[in-house]
Amino acid sequence: MEEFGRAYARLCAAPQEAVLGRLRELGGPPGRGRLDLAAQSLSLETCGALGRLLPGAAPFTEVALGDCGLSEEGVKLLLHGLCSNTTVRSLDLKGNNLRTVGAEALGKLLRQNKSIRSLILEWNSLGAWEEGFSFFCQGLGANNFLQQLDLRNNQINHQGAGELAMALKQNASLQELDLRWNNIGLLGGRALLNCLHSNKTLKRLELAGNNVPSDILKAVEQAMDHNQDRQTILSETQNQAYILSKEVLSLKEEKTKQFLDLMDTIDKQREEIAKSSRMSAAQVSQLQEALDEQHSIMNSLKAKLQMTEAALALSEQKVHNLGELLNATKQEQTSMAERHFIELQQQKQEGADREGKLLRNLSAASEKNLLLRNQVDELEKKCKFQQNQLFQVKQDLTNTTAELKLRAVQAEERLDMEKRRFKQNLEDMESLRLKEVDHMTQHIEASERSMQDRIQRLEAIRIALEEELSQVKAAVLTERGQAEEELIKVRNQARLKEQQRVQHLEEKLRLMTESRDEAQNCCLKQKQMVAEAQAKASQLSLHADGLRRRLEELQQALNTKEEEKLTEVNKVKVELQEQIGHLQAERTAQEGLREKIGALERQLKALSSNHREALLDKEGEISMLLEKLRMKETDISRMREEEAQRASFLQNAIMAYVQGSPLGTHSSRK
Repeated sequence: MEEFGRAYARLCAAPQEAVLGRLRELGGPPGRGRLDLAAQSLSLETCGALGRLLPGAAPFTEVALGDCGLSEEGVKLLLHGLCSNTTVRSLDLKGNNLRTVGAEALGKLLRQNKSIRSLILEWNSLGAWEEGFSFFCQGLGANNFLQQLDLRNNQINHQGAGELAMALKQNASLQELDLRWNNIGLLGGRALLNCLHSNKTLKRLELAGNNVPSDILKAVEQAMDHNQDRQTILSETQNQAYILSKEVLSLKEEKTKQFLDLMDTIDKQREEIAKSSRMSAAQVSQLQEALDEQHSIMNSLKAKLQMTEAALALSEQKVHNLGELLNATKQEQTSMAERHFIELQQQKQEGADREGKLLRNLSAASEKNLLLRNQVDELEKKCKFQQNQLFQVKQDLTNTTAELKLRAVQAEERLDMEKRRFKQNLEDMESLRLKEVDHMTQHIEASERSMQDRIQRLEAIRIALEEELSQVKAAVLTERGQAEEELIKVRNQARLKEQQRVQHLEEKLRLMTESRDEAQNCCLKQKQMVAEAQAKASQLSLHADGLRRRLEELQQALNTKEEEKLTEVNKVKVELQEQIGHLQAERTAQEGLREKIGALERQLKALSSNHREALLDKEGEISMLLEKLRMKETDISRMREEEAQRASFLQNAIMAYVQGSPLGTHSSRK
């Protein structure tokens, strides 16, 4: 600060003692001081010197020039120096009676300066000069760094308020604006209220002492409350998104670590399986030779069985042929009996006819009767002969059936012997399988314990996620309560004016509640998605642990079976005929084990691919959740904008109603 005072004394030919004294009084580190020259009548020369010293980095952050009686040229020089300043955060020009030139210089300052956050212009006459104030408003619209602006007692009318409203539509940084004790009036208040629909950063707007109606003031307060709520919601959502992103990154890291551990364990298990398979292959080659010898014996037995089956088939064919012959003879007998019966009927009819005709010729008729009796005797003899033939055929059939039954009994006895042998082999296989099942149950219990521990960890993660969801729900419920309170206020106001508008507003309220219900449904869906993702993760971990246990059990089973095979090979050399079934059972068991090993390797590959796909799916779900959060933010902002538009529509309707009433016409006439 002393260097700044020396520079001022060097630049100014006749430095003011009061200014030098103030500069000497100020101290502290550079960039934190305050240049306070309030109530000091500054000359044009001092203003020029200060204007030369202010560009760049000045040793203070606040400049107070209130009630200094600055001239137009002095203000221009000072503000020109501040245009390129980078350290001043606050500027106070209260009570300097600024006019057109000062307003234009302020507009230029707002366009070029990027460090000033607070500007105090109380007790000036900026609004009285329309051109200068319009230039100042243009600079305010182009500025994106100023946060506080004080324009109290500046003679701003409704036209100036319209210029300010246009600037506020473009400005995106101003948070506090003080317009008390001006002449804004009804039209200016409406213009400012309309600009608040597009400006979402302004938190505080003071309009007291401006002849603005109370309803517009209330609407402005509501708009300010909406902006404050919006900024708080945005900050909360940003914090939540940051927290969620951190948690997602931590989850990704944990899952990658788990996946790498799984891959390492799988590689180790593959190496062990390869070693065991080599050992088993060597032993299997030794056993294969013995099995080939026994296979030749089995082939001979199979040939004998085929011969017996062929004999049985031939006997069955003979039985079938005999049955067909019996059927044919029966049909012939029935046909012969029918023919004889028909011939007898015909003869009787002819005899009856002839008796009527040949009563006179009794001698001829008696002779014919004798002939007929002879024919009947011959027919009876033929029938007896055929019956005897049938009896003989039946006896032959009974003999053949008895022989066939004996052969069938012998074949069944042979089949029973072979079935008993196969049953013994199957019982041996079942005993071995029961032992393997016992080992598997023990390993499964150990895996279940480890999985319970993991489930507890996942439940803790799920509880944390549910807490975050409950926080989001609470925020949504608070917003819903605030919105409902505001809507109740609007209903009360509208009921006093028109019943038709009340119905219209109730319909809008119903739509708002439906949209909020949809938001809650979206939250519930997200919760379900998180639960499903956790369930998938638990299932994947369960499958991986189960596969590990199965591999260990299979290795143990292979070791035990190898020992058993060595003992069985020694026994096979002594008792080859008794051990045929055992060797076949062992061969089938080895093939099943090979198939199981291949299936387990396939399952491991499928599980690794599924795990990778699950990781990708979870990343997609996380991105979907982030997109849903963004959609919720846009929905909330849209709801806020709709509420602001509805409030503006209500205010416009109220103003139209007031103007149409007799009170409004009376005020307009005045």
